[in-house]
Amino acid sequence: MSSTLFRFVTQAVSLAQKRCAASPTSAVSDPAGNGFPAWKHVTLHFLRIHMDATYREIVDWVSEMDRVRGLLRLARSAFPAPSTLWRSFERAPMRVWRQLLRRSAARCDPGDHGALDATFFDRQAASSHYIARSDRHRRTLKATALIDTESCAVLDVHCSAHWPHDTQVGRRVALRNTTKIESLAGDNGYDDQSLRDALRTAGVRPVIRHRLFAHYDHVHNARLDSGLYGQRWMAETAFSAIKRRYGSAVRPRAWYREFRELVLTAAVYNLERSMKQ
Repeated sequence: MSSTLFRFVTQAVSLAQKRCAASPTSAVSDPAGNGFPAWKHVTLHFLRIHMDATYREIVDWVSEMDRVRGLLRLARSAFPAPSTLWRSFERAPMRVWRQLLRRSAARCDPGDHGALDATFFDRQAASSHYIARSDRHRRTLKATALIDTESCAVLDVHCSAHWPHDTQVGRRVALRNTTKIESLAGDNGYDDQSLRDALRTAGVRPVIRHRLFAHYDHVHNARLDSGLYGQRWMAETAFSAIKRRYGSAVRPRAWYREFRELVLTAAVYNLERSMKQ
């Protein structure tokens, strides 16, 4: 087994154990108290994304890896069924994956400057028969992310199947992360004076480009800190790395599982980046 894979599993186990110990009542494992501890489910989901595997494949592969089984404290014949793993992902609420995302970002030693940007993921990975039967009209999923420009780690992700305006989503993502950053860069899609005022009130310096409606908008843009604003490209770099590494399509059929999958993918991406530092 590659040492890189073992190091990733070690990081994932540590992250999952700390998260589940901090909130032992989170609904990841069987609510009746039977079966496997929550941190083992979470670790297997991290591995599923890392190895680009299905539920059945990840159970088969990991059960044959002696060192990984040792970390998971599972015998070869004691692994959960693929359907059990699927149910745990179905059962775990979004807050669990967001908390794991925040903890994974902290391992990248983020700086104090963030960048806000959005991208789209394809929802057509499911069969055309299912798409027609589920009356799915939106073919892409919009993901807005807050990226740390120093480590290129994903600090937060907002997902939507309805494509809300950038100013609406940007305000929500930015204001729930004001304690993590001291300045925030964004293109003119996030041009909203109320957002700037709210960021300044929270002690965050907005570096958001103005849309050009009048001559004074040119003046505002000229006064922007070009060094901080120029780091906005790190958000595009993070999106490009995620799509090249994990693909540009989401696999789950239900919208809420698609959201969770994207947040989990961002957490796996953060762990992989922390290993390279």
